[in-house]
This record gives sequence, structure tokens and C-alpha cells, in this order.
Amino acid sequence: MTQIIDSLAEISESYDALLCDLWGCVHDGVRALPEAVAALQAFRAKGGTVVLLTNAPRPRAAVAAQIDRLGVPDDAWDTIATSGDAAREAMFRGAVGSKVYFIGEDRDDVFFEPLHLVEDPVKIERVALDRAEGVVITGPFDSHQPPEVLRPQLLDAKTRGLTMLNANPDIVVDRGDTREYCAGAVAQLYEQMGGSVLSFGKPHPPVYDLARRRMAEFGDPVPDDRILAIGDGILTDVKGGMLEGFDVLFVTGGLAAEETRTDRQPEPDALTAYLADQQMDPPFSVGKLR
Repeated sequence: MTQIIDSLAEISESYDALLCDLWGCVHDGVRALPEAVAALQAFRAKGGTVVLLTNAPRPRAAVAAQIDRLGVPDDAWDTIATSGDAAREAMFRGAVGSKVYFIGEDRDDVFFEPLHLVEDPVKIERVALDRAEGVVITGPFDSHQPPEVLRPQLLDAKTRGLTMLNANPDIVVDRGDTREYCAGAVAQLYEQMGGSVLSFGKPHPPVYDLARRRMAEFGDPVPDDRILAIGDGILTDVKGGMLEGFDVLFVTGGLAAEETRTDRQPEPDALTAYLADQQMDPPFSVGKLR
């Protein structure tokens, strides 16, 4: 049964590295969360390594710039691993062909910038759906609209047998008090329609492989039993961390705040019921990262 803790400091001595989710844990899409920032700074001050592990469908440089604007200081983290970079590696290796139909917002154009990690990358051309060899999605065209509005395009893509490369497995996020749809919601609908999806980011292995490589830049590899995964997504952060064999700290006051009746801390019976329903049992839970 999960142990409800009051702060990261209660358990931090058992770990040398954190794989910490961003949205819902360190910021709310509008501003940094001061208690979370302080907890990460304290962990690093004692010699720990903090990898910000995010399902953002963008390169790490773009995410670093974003969190700087939101008020997350540089001394709260060491490196960043994004689902965007993991997906870009696959795309430039030709996972969905060279001619792709893109679903996403203009701000995610950086997804197509050159990636020097791939030797002899495939030259990617963005084309209309009727010319496409595959589909790349970083998010809906409009994050406030449900995935169903894209059903006509998805049906066309499925009929033509196109594989979708999903750069963000998140279903929804909360930007302040507003819930928005992510690429994962569209990919989920595509799969339900019979389409084929390649997903990158938590809970899928490629982004964890990337995180390990980024972590290794700071010294010797960290054993899995000395890594703590932190996140508020039960089917992304928690599931992914547990599948990788890491201990997990579930932040209940993010996406599952209502289900777990979280104010400062989750209501124990509600948390137990929620975890049973999701068939997850993370070792630790906390209302907010602090």
C-alpha cells in the first residue's frame, strides 16, 4: 500500500537521482510552483541529480526556455529529457516515412528542426494528408477541442494505412484551472478506430532510455534502485516509472486531485480507491511536490 509522505525530504536520502515530471509537479502551465522548486533545489544541494522528464513534444532547449519564462530556476535541475526528442530521433530515422502529415500547433514547428544525434537523417517533408506516408502529432490543432473533431482526418489516415508517430502520450493537462487535450487523446482515438500508433514519452521505454543517457553525462550510471520517478500522471509517470523498475512518488494534487480529494494531502480512503481502480500501487504519494 502506498505511503503518504509530507515532503520529498522524508525519503530523498535513499536516492541519487530524480526523474521528475514538469507539468502538474514543478509548474502548472502558468507559473512555477515554489514548494516544488525548493524541494528540487534541496535535493541537488545534497549532491543529487535532477532530470526533468517531460512528455513535452519539443526539444529540450525549447522546454528549458519555457520553464525559465515560468520561473523555474536553473539551479533546480541538471538536464531535461523530452518525449519530443525521443520521437524526433525515430522520425529522422524514418519511422513513418519521409513525407508526413503534421497535426499540431505552430509553436511546435521546432519539432522538425535538425537533430544532430542521428547520422544520415531522413529528409522530412511536411505534406497534405493525401500525399503523406505517415502522420506526426505533437498535439491537437486546438487543445480546447475534443479529439472527435479530428475524426475525418483520422479516418482518412487509417483507411490509407498510415502509422501515427505520437510525440506526447499525455491525454490532458491542466493549464492553471483550464483542462486541455494533448496528443495522447488523439492517438488514443486513432487506435480505437483501428489505426497504428508509435508513442514516445512516458510510459514508453524510449524516453527513459534517453533520460538514462542524459543522466550519464553527469558521471557513473545510477542504479535503478537509487532512482526515484516523480509525477502526477497515473498512466504516464506512475505506470512508466514502475515498468522501468523505479520507485515512484505519485503527486496526487495534479491530474487526480479531484479523484483523490487532495487539498494539501490526499484523503487516504479516496487515494486507496483511486489506486485500486487504476491498478497501480506506487510506493509513495504526496499531495504536492514539496
